[in-house]
Amino acid sequence: MMSVKRPNIDTLEIISDYYGFDLSPDELREFQSAVAGSMAIYDRLDELADESLPVKYPRADMGYRPVGDDNPLNGWAWKCSVPGAKEGPLAGRTVALKDNISLAGIPMMNGSPIMEGFVPREDATVVTRLLDAGAHIIGKTAVPAFCFDGGGCTGYPEPQPVNPHDPDRLAGASSNGSAVVVTNSEVDMALGGDQGGSIRLPASWSGCYGIKGTHGLVPYTGIFPIEITLDHIGPMARTAEDCARMLEVLAGPDGLDPRQYDVRTAKYTESLSEDLSGMRIGILREGFGISGVSETDVDAAVREAVSVLEKVGARVSEVSVPMHSDGLALWSAIAFEGATELMVRGDGYGTNWRGHYSTQLMDFYGRARRARGHDFSDTVKMTVLAGHYMSEHYNRHYYGKAQNIGRRLARNYDDALKEYDLLVMPTTAMKAICRPTDKNLNSTLAGALSNLHNTAPFDVSGHPAMSLPVGFSEGLPVGMQLVGRRWDESTVLKVAHAYQVAVG
Repeated sequence: MMSVKRPNIDTLEIISDYYGFDLSPDELREFQSAVAGSMAIYDRLDELADESLPVKYPRADMGYRPVGDDNPLNGWAWKCSVPGAKEGPLAGRTVALKDNISLAGIPMMNGSPIMEGFVPREDATVVTRLLDAGAHIIGKTAVPAFCFDGGGCTGYPEPQPVNPHDPDRLAGASSNGSAVVVTNSEVDMALGGDQGGSIRLPASWSGCYGIKGTHGLVPYTGIFPIEITLDHIGPMARTAEDCARMLEVLAGPDGLDPRQYDVRTAKYTESLSEDLSGMRIGILREGFGISGVSETDVDAAVREAVSVLEKVGARVSEVSVPMHSDGLALWSAIAFEGATELMVRGDGYGTNWRGHYSTQLMDFYGRARRARGHDFSDTVKMTVLAGHYMSEHYNRHYYGKAQNIGRRLARNYDDALKEYDLLVMPTTAMKAICRPTDKNLNSTLAGALSNLHNTAPFDVSGHPAMSLPVGFSEGLPVGMQLVGRRWDESTVLKVAHAYQVAVG
């Protein structure tokens, strides 16, 4: 029995024309026979069992989609109950997962009607690590469409998460649901994802702590990808200490994620201290006063927070990394073409890397996106239109150039971090913005992509970066971003903890 349908002449002619092969009808018939003969290998592949990530812990309650008073800030996509081990560093702690993370038996919509009906059969590596550590997973948090949204205004279904401090404002980026359920004390801690700042942006706008480690520190296996070189996953919590405890559980290679190489971990909780004597902190000049974007009260609040760090022993001075101002342009070129290739044309996984492929997800999403492409959000549509055009008309030149220059950007940060232990700047140049009241394209894109200036560059460079709340202005939180050397999450968390203790 043939499991893979053999292509007909018309299909091969379309492919031939796409690649400019210029095959004659006779040549097409010859190739049809050759191609059909080569496909016997796929019949054999269908006879072999696939690999799947393990599911070690039973689901106590498969759960439901909460509404109304059961979901006060619209932060939950699904509530459930999956208890982990009886003992461990996270025993007794409740955890929420961003709804792009596979949790076997629990629906995963990734913020889009395209994914409605998908139920994973495997647990992401981070899920197993949390449960092994004793965590109790109590649900999945709402996200904007395919997590491609820096504001949090394109999610499905309505209503979407609202800012805990002002329901008319956005909660920030694709981990917005995780931020609001943490900030509202509906859960002890949560997992967020970060490709352009989506852990740090909602932490800043909603008022909690969130850290993305060095690129590859935490395995992304079993999580819906966007762009392999930008994908990060990490903790969100109400304290720096809880972020450190959670990161200890999550960090380290799993042997299945191509993002991971030469990974270095530490006992992050052991590095926490209230004394910053001798710590050298550089105030990144280009992170402040961004033309047409920065709000003066945000800049002032972050500088005031830096003065608190001085009082507990840090030595502070200003440092300049001019290339920081080009970081968003580099990120955009990488994201446009890279996300188009992997997240859309590549059915979420693409090719040319070793590791775990979630083939069940690829099958479902691949069929669904082809049938329901009109249901992609405006942010994804804009990305694909731009990304496909640039790939086809400029031969992926600008993607490659952005990746090359991205290494230079990383070296520039590395040079600054030879002189300083940490770089500091506002996480977002502005406080949470109002939710767009209309659905026109310009309003949606402005709400979704206007706040990445200080976060996206560190997804390109891969440095660890953390947002911590440093007060309020006009009733809205202000976030300060700490950026450290690669694999030195310990220093980032130490400074965040020292600040939190100092301000009480």
